[in-house]
Amino acid sequence: MIEFYDAYADYNTLMDFVESLLRYSAREATGAETFIYQGRELDLSKPFDRLTVVQAIRKYCPQYSEEQLNDEAWVRTQLETRKAMPKGTPGIGAMQLAFFEETTETQLWNPTFIIDYPVEVSPLARASDANPQITERFELFIVGREHANAFSELNDPEDQAQRFLSQAKAKDAGDDEAMYYDADYIRTLETGLPPTGGCGIGIDRLVMLLTDSPAIRDVILFPQMRPE
Repeated sequence: MIEFYDAYADYNTLMDFVESLLRYSAREATGAETFIYQGRELDLSKPFDRLTVVQAIRKYCPQYSEEQLNDEAWVRTQLETRKAMPKGTPGIGAMQLAFFEETTETQLWNPTFIIDYPVEVSPLARASDANPQITERFELFIVGREHANAFSELNDPEDQAQRFLSQAKAKDAGDDEAMYYDADYIRTLETGLPPTGGCGIGIDRLVMLLTDSPAIRDVILFPQMRPE
């Protein structure tokens, strides 16, 4: 994993950068932006799709209507039937994300940015000015796997403190993935953080693509770890 931060950038800036970085990497490693991965063509030359969770489900699973996907009771029933309900007390955004992971994620072969994640599952990401229920965050999926995660950093200490409190309540309610309240981080934010974009890219997974490797154990740097 490689992580980096870009001052005075946002998630749109990072999407453009990651897209160009992957094309450059493919050209340097394979000589082309389109190549074969595990017997199937992978095309990095075209603009990457940028879809919300609901838009992605609608594109790849058109049997589900937008009305259904925005109906909290309907989504809850679908997840309970699949035994895929998130822990704790998830809202509609977290449940839509869980339904996406169940139905759509593995179908994202060519590069796709899934954007605008709900606030409740993005405690460190800046909320959208247009809709405070979503954040300026994306994850990049290729061949059905996540390859990058990035967002406009939340630099408002008061907002961040409230997010941490919500995360602590979710953890108390049984959500093992929720965060603790981080007082040191809040104190640091109070000192000041410029508008910033932060990004993490899974280098091992990228190397898998560029070397046509089926498993991450084939590309990790430490051979003694491969049996694990």
